[in-house]
Formats: sequence, structure tokens, C-alpha cells
Amino acid sequence: MDLTEAYRECERITWTQARNFAYGIRLLPPAKRRGLAVIYAFARRIDDIGDGALPAERKIAGLEVARQAVLNLDGDRHDDPVLLALADVRRNFPVPVEAFGELVDGCVADVRGTRYETFEDLHYYCRCVAGSIGRLSLGIFGTSHDLDEAARLADSLGVALQLTNILRDIREDHQNGRIYLPAEDLAKFSVDPACLGGTTPPGRPATGGEPPPQTPLAEFSRLVEFEAERARDWYATGWQLLPMLDRRSAACTGAMAGIYRQLLERIAAQPGSVLSSRVSLSTGEKAMVAVRALAGRIR
Repeated sequence: MDLTEAYRECERITWTQARNFAYGIRLLPPAKRRGLAVIYAFARRIDDIGDGALPAERKIAGLEVARQAVLNLDGDRHDDPVLLALADVRRNFPVPVEAFGELVDGCVADVRGTRYETFEDLHYYCRCVAGSIGRLSLGIFGTSHDLDEAARLADSLGVALQLTNILRDIREDHQNGRIYLPAEDLAKFSVDPACLGGTTPPGRPATGGEPPPQTPLAEFSRLVEFEAERARDWYATGWQLLPMLDRRSAACTGAMAGIYRQLLERIAAQPGSVLSSRVSLSTGEKAMVAVRALAGRIR
């Protein structure tokens, strides 16, 4: 397989699976667009291992194989299109590929069913699974400003996106045996963790069978608003990255983060909805965010 085919496969993965990120990635010039598609494709592979149907020990073994593959990018001839393209990306962009190891660490925590007692614990997880992607993406974007500061801001934006993901996926994650909201926050708002997998909002009766444990809707809503405000603070910090990027890279970042920021506000407006359905934006709404980002009107 040659590099052209390898990049084409990474773009195919990205356009078919990156339902939110693809809107931003398409705003990049060709070389950066291909490079970021490769970053996404390998990150998607790691996520798929962690979220797959294999037994836990085989998932962890697969994640370690992925970790070693990154470490050996220049040591092996690759028939794997994603690894072939990733090796080329590292040759052409200052991408900190070791950050993929942090993504692996986060996925291992998922497989083991790690729970988070405090926000500090959750913050570390968010940095692993999303801040790492922010820093990898920055390697594609580039910056003429202080790199360490830009990396800190990219990391912060990743944390904001992951907090949004956590709120959106409360029900689905609970049904998969995962609870990300810190135990101290659940206790603070008197929310029973068992109610997080309900198919009806807290405080409303379920139909058929035994009803799930109930937490009053008011308490659950206050919990979601508390977490949403925390995410808003991380967005406010992360937005400071945009002026440090070139116009197209800033548009890409603004589109990707803007879609999640709008999703966050939709969740905050109707907190109970996350327990009955997957909250999302329409294709038109996502496209409009991308248009605004290209015009420099995302903050």
C-alpha cells in the first residue's frame, strides 16, 4: 500500500465516523486536513478497542499493542494504512505522538471501570482521553506563539469537550457500567448514581416493570447545571488558543469546539433529556457553526 492510499483510508474513517469533528477538519488546507484525519483515525482505533465487545483482558492487551505500535512507528514496515500514514505525519509535522499513550491510559481506565471520587481525578482522565487529542492536533496546526502555553490551552479545550461528552452520554455510559461524574458531585446534589441509567427523567414514573431508582428532577438538573458551568469555564480558557493559530486552523478548532459548546447549552437547557435520549445537533446546525467559525465568529 502506498501513502496516497493510506491517507485516503484515514480520511474515509474520519468522514464516516467523526460525526462532529469532520465539520472542522474539512476547513483545513489539504496537508493539514490529511494529517488531522490520520490523528483521528488512530485515536478512533484506540477508542474502538476500549469500547469493543472483547473480554477486558483482551481489550487491555489490544490497547498495549496500540501503544507499542506508536513507539515503533519508524522501526517497522507498515502494511497497516493508518500506521503507515501516522509514520509519515510524524516525519512532516511536530506531532507529540507519545500523547497517544495517554489516550491508551484513559481507555485502560474505562476497561477497568474506574470511578472518580473528585473532579481532580476526573480532570486527569479528561486530559488523557481528550487533552491528548488537543495537543496532537496542535502539532498539525502549528503556532508561532509560545508552544507550551498553546499546548496548555489545547489541553483545556479538550477537557471542555470531554466534559460535554460525559454529560451527553450519562445514560449510555451508565448502561455500559461506567460513571464519570465525580462521586463528590453526586453526593453534593443528592443524586443516586443508580438513576443515571434510567430511560425516563428523574422524578417521572417509568412504564412497565420495576421503576428505576428516582432522584428528583430538580436535584439532577442542579447537578447538570453545575457540571455545565464547570465545562463553560474550560471552554473560556480553551478559546484563548484560537488567536494563536493561523486562520484555517483557528476555524477548524472553532468549528469542532463550537459544535460541542452548542451541544452543552442544549443539555443545560433541558438536563433531564440526557436520561431519555442522546442529545445532538442537526446537520444544518453543525454546518452553521462551521460557517461561523470560518468567518471568525466563534467564541
